[in-house]
Amino acid sequence: MDSFDCLIVGGGAVGASLACALRGTGWRIGLIEATAAPAGGPAAPGTGHDDRGLALSISSQRILEGIGAWPVLAPRATPIRHIHVSEQGRFGATRLSAEDCGWPALAHVVVARALGDALYGQLAAAGHCDLICPAQLQGVEMLPDRVGVRLARDGRTQLLAARLLVAADGTHSRARNCLGVATQGRDYGQSAVVTSVTPARPREYTAHERFTPQGPIALLPQGGDRHGLVFVRHSAQAQRLLELPDGEFLGELTRQFSRRLGDFKQPGRRRIYPLRLVTAARVAGPRHVIIGNAANTLHPNGAQGLNLGLRDVAVLAELLHAAARAGRDPGESAITTAYAERRRGDHRRTVNFTDGMARLFYNDSPPLVLLRRLAMWGADALPPVKKELIRAASGLRGMTPALARGLPL
Repeated sequence: MDSFDCLIVGGGAVGASLACALRGTGWRIGLIEATAAPAGGPAAPGTGHDDRGLALSISSQRILEGIGAWPVLAPRATPIRHIHVSEQGRFGATRLSAEDCGWPALAHVVVARALGDALYGQLAAAGHCDLICPAQLQGVEMLPDRVGVRLARDGRTQLLAARLLVAADGTHSRARNCLGVATQGRDYGQSAVVTSVTPARPREYTAHERFTPQGPIALLPQGGDRHGLVFVRHSAQAQRLLELPDGEFLGELTRQFSRRLGDFKQPGRRRIYPLRLVTAARVAGPRHVIIGNAANTLHPNGAQGLNLGLRDVAVLAELLHAAARAGRDPGESAITTAYAERRRGDHRRTVNFTDGMARLFYNDSPPLVLLRRLAMWGADALPPVKKELIRAASGLRGMTPALARGLPL
C-alpha cells in the first residue's frame, strides 16, 4: 500500500491550490483527479478548467501570490476597479470602487483554464506532488493511524494510505460521501447560463450585477471589450435560453439587462449549471477535512464560491505548515478540529450572505422591497457601510489567514 502524508481528492482550482500551498512541508503529497490531463493540451486535467470567467477577490489574489501562481496568472487577469449593482424595475444603484478602500482593484477576472494552467504549472515545476489521474475514488477506510483509500485506475484497483485525507472534489463529492458526511441545503429552482459576450458600449474595468425577479445577471470584464456572462433564470427558462439561436439569446439578454451597455453581440459557447445550496454537516473529522464546494456550494450572488474555497486552502495550509515545522502528524485531531473551528465563522457569514441575497432579491413582498431599497441606498450613500461591504465581500473580516493578508506561510 503506497503511503502519503496528505492525499487531496479533487484536482480543481481548490484542490490544486492546496497542493501548491503544501510545497515546502517536506511531506509526500498526492493529488487524485478523476479525469485525465489531455495530451498536448492545457496543463490542467479535468473539465473544471474551461473558459468560464472567475472573479478573484483581493484576498484570493494574495493567496495565489503566496503559493506562486499569481505571477504567471497576472498577465492574463483583468482588474475590476468598479462594480455597478442595480435592480430591474427600480431606480437607483449601488456603485463600488477600488478607490473606496484605497486598493488598485476590487478583484480580478481570470479564465478558469488560465487558473488551472498556472496551478498545474507550479506543481510540475516544484515536483513535490504526485498527480494521480485519471483515478476514480472507490472507497475510504479508517485505519488506526491513517486513512486507507481505494481507487479504480487503469482497469485495476489501487490502494493508497494517507495520514490526512482532504476532500476537495466539488458539490457531488465522492470523498465526502465515502466519509459518511451528510449534507443539507435546498434547490433554488434556478440555473445559470454561462458564456461570454461583447457589449456595444463597454465600461472599462467595470463589473455589473443586475438583480431581476428570476435571478441575477452578472457581467465580468475579461479584457478588451469581452465580458463573461452569468445569466440566472428559473431552471425551465434557463434551459430555453441555452437552446435559443444566438440572435434571440442576445435579444433576451438585452431586454433583461437593460440597454445601459447597448446591444450585445458575439456570444460564446453556452453552458448551464443548476443552482443549489449544499453545506456539509461537518468539515472535519478523524484524519480528514472537507474544503471548497465539497464543504459549501453557494448561490453565485456576489461571486463568493471559489473565493471561500481559497480561504479554506489558506487556513488549512497555515495549520499544516505549522504542523510540519513542529514534526506533528498532519491528521491528528487537534489540527483537523482547529481547521473546523477557524472556518466556522467565515462559512456561516458567507453562506448567510449569498443565501440571504437570494431570499431578499427574488421576493416582491412590500416589506422586502423596502428593505432591499434601503440596503442598496445605504451601501451607495454611506462610505463606512460601503467600505465594510467591500471588505466583507473580499474575505477580509474575522480571523484572516496569513496568505490572505499577504504574509508567507
